[in-house]
Amino acid sequence: MMMRSLITVLAAAAISAPAVVAPAVFTPAGAQASMNIGVTIGVPPPAPVYEAVPAPRPGYAWSPGYWRWDGGRHVWSPGYWMAERRGYHWVPDRWAHVDHGWHHERGHWDHDGDHHHG
Repeated sequence: MMMRSLITVLAAAAISAPAVVAPAVFTPAGAQASMNIGVTIGVPPPAPVYEAVPAPRPGYAWSPGYWRWDGGRHVWSPGYWMAERRGYHWVPDRWAHVDHGWHHERGHWDHDGDHHHG
């Protein structure tokens, strides 16, 4: 009797697992990994939260806050100080509208000679 109950439970789990996983995979607003560079989703990010930028600190760069995609929703990540890198400048996180949704481009260090403005 116990073996039969175990088999029934395992069979039910095997049948229902695709029903739980499939919606997460095929939902239009579901996130897609994009070569470890960022995330593309179908939902636009909320308006930015305006933070007061602190006074400059020698030896540090300010990374402004941004909306990140976490657990199927946007979550605000506040700005923070980080040690500067000589010969580089910080390019902040940003969201770009693309044909199939919104793409999050992660913040990164760029050579001072390679200024990119988005």
